[in-house]
Amino acid sequence: MVLSSTPYDRLGGAEAVRAIVDRFYDLVESDPAYAALKAMHGEDFGPVRHALAQFLIAWSGGPRDWFTRRPGACIMSFHRALPVTSETAAQWAHAMDRAIAADPGLEPETARLVADALDRMCRAMAAQARAA
Repeated sequence: MVLSSTPYDRLGGAEAVRAIVDRFYDLVESDPAYAALKAMHGEDFGPVRHALAQFLIAWSGGPRDWFTRRPGACIMSFHRALPVTSETAAQWAHAMDRAIAADPGLEPETARLVADALDRMCRAMAAQARAA
């Protein structure tokens, strides 16, 4: 099997990315293991579901709408004002890993590479917050 050139294609496109994000936020909202992460969000998870899906679509090589709508912005800058800690970063990475792994059609190597990259990103946010 020849893999597509972008993680976006390997993940299965926009619909698959949105499904990962929905599984992720379903976990955050329902699993007590993610209580600190859940507390960082407001009551309405709809806007963050949409924003994360749009970011991941663009970040993974799909349509660049998230970046086009926010010229010069990065995901790190959007999290500077939040109390991102090592604990919440670990919760985020764990929930995202579970959400990605729950896709039975996803090639395991792609799942691992994407989950690892996102893990590094959220841990960098915690490091940035500690340094501030």
